[in-house]
Formats: sequence, structure tokens, C-alpha cells
Amino acid sequence: MVWGRASVAAAVGLGIGLWAGAHWLGGAGAPVAAGALPGPGVIAGQAEVWDGDTLRIGSTRIRIQGIDAPELGDLCQRPDGSGWDCGAWSAQLARERFGGRWIECQDLGERSYDRVVARCSDGAEDFAEVMLRAGAAWACERYALRHPHSQGYMALEAAAATRGKGIFAGPRPPRAGFCQPVDGRSAAAPAEDVTAAATTAAVGDCTIKGNINRAGERIYHMPGQAHYDAVVIRPEFGQRWFCSEAEAQAAGWRRSRR
Repeated sequence: MVWGRASVAAAVGLGIGLWAGAHWLGGAGAPVAAGALPGPGVIAGQAEVWDGDTLRIGSTRIRIQGIDAPELGDLCQRPDGSGWDCGAWSAQLARERFGGRWIECQDLGERSYDRVVARCSDGAEDFAEVMLRAGAAWACERYALRHPHSQGYMALEAAAATRGKGIFAGPRPPRAGFCQPVDGRSAAAPAEDVTAAATTAAVGDCTIKGNINRAGERIYHMPGQAHYDAVVIRPEFGQRWFCSEAEAQAAGWRRSRR
């Protein structure tokens, strides 16, 4: 059979189209199309950075695994005690470094508030490692220990803290409660019990509210004090309940002055 140029071109085009379709629709180890979410795989595309630990590729929101950056509006302290918006700074650093770039994220099969939990890179540097080295995020020990690639995150945070970088320039801000290993055990071993410290409501006689304000101060409130009813305990931010003032003070909290 004699093939004309048009026929050859059409055949080649069809072959390429079939290969591309198979490649994007789930060939073994093939990346997932930008923004798609069929399951564990690679999500790749131009990144829109939201803050220091969250970005979006296409329609998919992605939570960077193993770290926790300050939220927009969160305040950190300088050595002189003055506050600064470390949340906005962390987000800006992430945008300048990764915003608009082609990012590849490995979906680790976990979800956080409908966000894909992933390890992301621009091909040159790991997103989480960049933020940790700059002192723009904490290492989230509870989750970092779950994966081989993130087990060194605690050391990166410690190096940034030693150098007084970013959020560690002043008094060390507290790590979020949800980043702590459960009861000091391995992150792979979830807690089977629920204690007063890990709930949003008081348990039994443990009615003292241990709050952490935006400046990082740990202040406890007794029933009947001025701000007691307004304080909402959020364990994911390190806030907790105490059963006695002695317990609260031993843990590093001070009594509210009002």
C-alpha cells in the first residue's frame, strides 16, 4: 500500500494521541494530569501558593507534608519583645520561591481538610526543606516521622532555631499540638485514649483552660475569671485543659491577671 504524506501524518498523530491518553489516564507510575485527584500519584503543574504550607495546582489544594507554617495574621516575637506578622512573611517567602513555578507533588495518600497531603518540589529543592531552612515553618514531628523523606525535618528546624532564623528570631514560639507525637510515642502508633488535654471540652474536674495567645504566651484561665468563657480550647494549636494550677504552672503556663 502506498501512503501519502497526509495519511502518514494522520497515523502518527493518532498514535501519539493514543499513547498520551494511556500515559495520562493511569499507566503504571504515570503522573496524574494537573489538578486531578484519582488517588496516590504525582500531581504536577503551575503552583498557586496560598501560604507557607499550602498551595494549589489546578483545582487541587495541597497541604505540604511534615511541616506547619504560621497562619496569615499570626504574630511572632522579636528579641526585643515586639510582635511581627510572621504568617504573612512565611507566605510571601513561599510565593517568591515557588509561586508560578512548575511543581511536582507526590500524593502520599493522606488527606487534611479535603487537601491532598504531599511532598512537593520544583525539581531543584523540596518545598518543606526550603521553608524549614529559612525558619519559616516548624517541623511537624508527629507526621514527619511517618515517611523516610521527612525524618530529617526536625534537624532542619533545629538548625534554623540555633541560628535564630525567621520565626525563631525571638522567644521560641510553641509548636502546634497536632504536631506533637501522641503521648510521646511514635507517630505510627495513634493514641487509643482521649485525655482532657486533647479535647475541646473539659473532662471531669479538669476545667482550667490553658490558652496560647498570638504572641506565644501560655496563659491559663480559672473558672470565674474575666476571659474564661471567651477562651476556646483548640488542641491542634497546643492549647489544653489542666486539672490543677500546679499542673498548669509545671507545664509552663502562668495565671491570667484578670
